[in-house]
Amino acid sequence: MTRPTLATIDLAAMRHNLAVARRYAGTRKVWAVVKANAYGHGLERALHGFAEADGLALLDLDEAARARDRGWRKPILLLEGFFTLDDLEIVDGLRLTPVVHHVAQVEMLATFTPSAPIDVYVKVNSGMNRLGFAPRLLAGSLERLAATAGVRIVALMTHFANADRQDAAAAPCAVAEQLRAFDAACDGWDGPRCLANSAALLLHPQVGGDAVRPGIALYGATAAAGRPASVWGLAPAMTLTAGVLSVQRLATGEALGYGSRWRAARPSRIGVLACGYADGYPRHATDGTPVWIGGQRVPLVGRVSMDMITVDLTDVPHVDVGATAELWGEHVAVDEVAEACGTVGYELLCALARRVPVAERG
Repeated sequence: MTRPTLATIDLAAMRHNLAVARRYAGTRKVWAVVKANAYGHGLERALHGFAEADGLALLDLDEAARARDRGWRKPILLLEGFFTLDDLEIVDGLRLTPVVHHVAQVEMLATFTPSAPIDVYVKVNSGMNRLGFAPRLLAGSLERLAATAGVRIVALMTHFANADRQDAAAAPCAVAEQLRAFDAACDGWDGPRCLANSAALLLHPQVGGDAVRPGIALYGATAAAGRPASVWGLAPAMTLTAGVLSVQRLATGEALGYGSRWRAARPSRIGVLACGYADGYPRHATDGTPVWIGGQRVPLVGRVSMDMITVDLTDVPHVDVGATAELWGEHVAVDEVAEACGTVGYELLCALARRVPVAERG
């Protein structure tokens, strides 16, 4: 039995989005960020979709090993670096480029003898206050790394807290403010710099640098709330569909689903779709969240359950059992669904459940 729920990954869209990112990047090197199993799209698919990238950026050593096993020979950037001395054996063996962001990592590198020099990116905390060396500690850390045999510092990097905001100049930790802090910390460094994520790449060309790290844009979702990805010519790489399992008829005033959250304001036809929060569709989706079926949008109604959602088919009387609905994709952007749920498209894409069958095209 095949349950009528399907995620379709469009490799052509991934290639297209990488080409868009490269146009914005100009001469800068492009790292394709493929963490979290390529944002739910599948690492192996990303290797095909982003084959023309200059390198991959991810977190997990297992994902790095999978990429190498499947033939990826270009650089792989470890965005959180390594965590233990034992990890350095894998970094060395797979020829990975770790991000060094803490003095403990500097100490581990100092005690390790690699088979060949390890290239490292050094991360500066320019104001986001997650990972990275405080500016006052950077010079000493760079000096220690430069004196460590078997280590090559190939770039300095930072990460922006508010690049996705259209009013970023007025943000408490603005892009310009972080750039000033980064430039001051890096005074005397004349090597490469890696600065821009998707939002900074698309919204803040003044960021510059020598390499960029686009993530969400490569999958066709927006990097800035309130601005659809299509503004930049990006195409959705994932389409999630579900079939109609049943059609129920409700009289005016009848309630629907767990908690009886929704009541029919008119005689209604309700479609029951084969997708729920166990598939990755957000449980907190509100009434009115758009779904595409029968050539038009219809509203989600009632609470999302583990295996099913319900939609109002009253205005599409030709739609019946066996029809297919698009939950996000070409006609309903994942960001629209996310906005209706009070979250971001990143979360929905990454939350696609293992039980959902996946097909490829392109």
